[in-house]
Order: sequence, then structure tokens, then C-alpha cells
Amino acid sequence: ELLGVGADALTRALCSRTMQTPGEGVIRMPNSAAKAADLRDGLARHLYLTVFSYVVQRTNHSIGYREDAVFCGVLDIFGFEFFEVNSFEQLCINYTNELLQQYFNTFIFENEASLYQQEGIQWQPQDFPDNGSIVELLQDRLTGVLPMLEEECFLAGGSSGSWHSKIVKKHAEHRNFGVILLQKGVFTIHHFAGPVTYTADGFMEKNKDQLS
Repeated sequence: ELLGVGADALTRALCSRTMQTPGEGVIRMPNSAAKAADLRDGLARHLYLTVFSYVVQRTNHSIGYREDAVFCGVLDIFGFEFFEVNSFEQLCINYTNELLQQYFNTFIFENEASLYQQEGIQWQPQDFPDNGSIVELLQDRLTGVLPMLEEECFLAGGSSGSWHSKIVKKHAEHRNFGVILLQKGVFTIHHFAGPVTYTADGFMEKNKDQLS
């Protein structure tokens, strides 16, 4: 009801797809149960994003009369996640935390150190965690774990298993990457907060996040 569509129309959208064929026009093809479930989950994530954005927009609007209030922002720090089985969602959340940690390192430690030097303030330099190599491992445009996943999604016959084999081959010697020889289809990222072992199965399907 809130979506403005009937149950039958929503069922058709999730359980079937339309295709344009030469000479036959538009035909409707049934989706597999797994495909329909992926579409359902993708729609749920999109709805969450829409509702969250609407709440922030309404909050900003409600305080707009205050001259000293330019906007109201929400910093949603998910927290580092490490479960018995870790998948695509945990890697995304932990990657976000790596970026926040890198931002903190740069604008708190490095900028403060530069300011002290400029003003001639005597201080004892302290070592701080540098997670730059982890961020690069995850997001490098050519060899990063996530860009390689994105590339796998566009390949005919691409699969989570094939992507797993490629990242293992590419990053086997990286100090922040590891594999467990006795466990098939898993890999470990040594995050700044600690090592997390991920199960590669389902990564590609979740990354596609397709809607009808």
C-alpha cells in the first residue's frame, strides 16, 4: 500500500521480467526463486535508502528557520563487524570504517603534527596506525578487491568463485590479505581493527543488486 502498487503487480515485478525480442515484441519470462529473492533484497535496500534520505531531508527542513543552522547531517558509523560467517555486507561496512580511520589519521594526527611544526611547538612525535595499505588493497582502481568484484559482474560467465580465485592469485603476497588453505572459497582481510575472514560465495550476486 505504501509503495502505491498492488500485491499482484509487485509479485509480477519480482517474479518475472520483460524482454524485447526481434519479431515477437515484448515477452515476459519467469525469474528463478534465487533471482526473485535477489530482486526482493535489492528493493528492500533501495527502500531503506529512500526512507533514510527522507528522514534527513525532513529534519533539515524542520530546523531551517534557525539562522545558525545550515543543515543537519547524520554520521552513521556502522561499527566494525566480525561474525561467524562474514559476507559482502560485512566487507562494505568494514571498508567504510577503514575510510573513516584513514580520514581520522590524516586530519587529526598528520594535520596536527604539521601545525605543531609550523608554530614551533615542541612535542614528542607519536606513531599512529596507518591503514593506507588496507584501503589500497580494497579500492585500488585496477587491483583492488572491490573493483575486481565490479569487473567480474560484467563478465559473461562471471562468478563469485572465479572472482575469489583471481583476488587470491593477485594478492596472495599482500601483508593484509590471507587465505585459509583448508577452507574453500574464503579469504582474510587484516583490517586495522583485526583480521576478518570472509566467505566469497554470493558476493557477485549481492553486488549486482538489480531491480526489475
